[in-house]
Amino acid sequence: MSPKKLPKNPIHNRVRVLRVERDMSRAQLAELIDVNPQTIGALERGDHSPSLDLAFRICEVFDLPVEAVFSRTEFLPMSTELHAKGARA
Repeated sequence: MSPKKLPKNPIHNRVRVLRVERDMSRAQLAELIDVNPQTIGALERGDHSPSLDLAFRICEVFDLPVEAVFSRTEFLPMSTELHAKGARA
């Protein structure tokens, strides 16, 4: 078996964090966006990059803009971002 080939420019996401915050299972999210739960798992692990259509469907469920859920650079932990915003206020 060959080693897993990682994408050159991965798309990072906050799908797992957002799903858990909303007490939503992978199966529930999958049903809402019309994919199978394994697809959600692959997205959360970074094994799969979503199509633009899938990214928009995910963002609609969470009522967030695409850039709040997906990024070419790794996200900082939410607590770090919240503390940085509080320091600027």
